[in-house]
Amino acid sequence: MNTPAPSVSLTHVWAALDTLTDPEIPVVTLREMGILRDVRYAPDGHTVDVVITPTYSGCPAMEQIEDDVLATVTALGLEARVLTQLAPAWTTDWMTEAAREKLRDYGIAPPAACGQTTQVILFARHSGPPDEVTCPQCGSHDTTETSHFGSTACKALYKCLHCAEPFDYFKPY
Repeated sequence: MNTPAPSVSLTHVWAALDTLTDPEIPVVTLREMGILRDVRYAPDGHTVDVVITPTYSGCPAMEQIEDDVLATVTALGLEARVLTQLAPAWTTDWMTEAAREKLRDYGIAPPAACGQTTQVILFARHSGPPDEVTCPQCGSHDTTETSHFGSTACKALYKCLHCAEPFDYFKPY
């Protein structure tokens, strides 16, 4: 069976999706966060499949992310569907350096690298506080965790003991 050639290149679709930011952290894009995994034409040749991986299985932003992805692709005149891929599990190692810098500039301490492989399914999260969390306000390493859960479940609340400012730390996993 012959399928028609796609009317819009995948490069164009990626470019459109690159404008989508994380609903909970609007300074980073879904691609920079490693949530946006793949964009491809389905076997029918006209539906675009967008593959996303949530930062954790209970992430409340996933519904908004799906809606944003669908709206962006359909605005290009294409049919779209969002496929959620849970394996391999998302890891903070998928975040780009640009995302880490943007988090820091936004006042969220970026996660340390985990060095996790993406070839296995991870069932355990990072346990315990990281060795060192740098204050995104003043750069001090003299910080302490005040709550294991911050503004969202994927962040912990910290306080800088140097400048006394509270800040979120994006937990590594």
